[in-house]
Amino acid sequence: MSQRRIAVIAGSIVLFLLLGVVLVTSWYTVDESEQAVIMTFGKVDEEISDAGLHFKLPWPIQQVDILPRETFSLTFGYDEKDGEIVDYPKETKMVTGDENIVLADLVVQWRITNPKKYLYYSDQPKEILYAATSASLRGVIGSSEIDEALTSGKAEIEGSVREILTKLIDEYEIGISILDVKLQDVELPNDEVRKAFTNVVDAREQKETTIYGARKYKNQELSVVEGQKDARISKAQGKKAQRIEQARGDVATFNALYNEYKNSPEVTKKRLILETLEEVLPDTKIYITDEGGDTVKYLPIQPGKTEKPKGSESNE
Repeated sequence: MSQRRIAVIAGSIVLFLLLGVVLVTSWYTVDESEQAVIMTFGKVDEEISDAGLHFKLPWPIQQVDILPRETFSLTFGYDEKDGEIVDYPKETKMVTGDENIVLADLVVQWRITNPKKYLYYSDQPKEILYAATSASLRGVIGSSEIDEALTSGKAEIEGSVREILTKLIDEYEIGISILDVKLQDVELPNDEVRKAFTNVVDAREQKETTIYGARKYKNQELSVVEGQKDARISKAQGKKAQRIEQARGDVATFNALYNEYKNSPEVTKKRLILETLEEVLPDTKIYITDEGGDTVKYLPIQPGKTEKPKGSESNE
């Protein structure tokens, strides 16, 4: 075989290989759960988000990097290995705002939203996210009291961590977005401290229960007192109205007597004397005699009839 023929065969093989490389590296597929970035001579050209079969210039002119659209979970303070949870207490140990020590771990849900920044703006975006998570959580725990971290303040802490972490990630421009932050466990570092805090919580709950009972008793007593007050006010108002009406009646009677007195002073005066005697001495007999003149004499008032002993004679 001549050298020329060998050269032709070798050239054909090289051409065939080149055509194969062109065909293989000129087409790529993007799934619905994926996104892609096209680079031309090492420079980012465009981002592909549409699913399907796409064409590009062959390697090494253009190359493609495909990234998932799925939601990722970053665990801070623990990890899952072979179905078991491994804790990292040194990473989760933090000091609260009232100078207590707690262990706090959480989960951050995140997603790649800018493939270009994620791939080329940082060498280790996941490590940056982890460090930012640690800084955000420690900052929030450091400004919170231990009661808030262990009991009712967890939701507020989660919201604050998410807000700070989102701001940090936006400043770092690593192409990811924070979707959610969830505290998993916030606890005290050892059994002795946990027991002491449990006693404090129990005492606080007992205090709240006692205060609630006292307030309930106070409200009940206030209701009784309010009822008695209303009853007394109503009774007093009734007596007031009764006395006002009685006074009005007395005034009307007095005015009527006064008018009679102006018309007939002597007659009215005698009438009043007789009515007064009848009122003061209701059980006596009064004898009135006329001696033939205008003057009326009042005989001594005799006492009422009394019962005599049996056997005695009556001198009437």
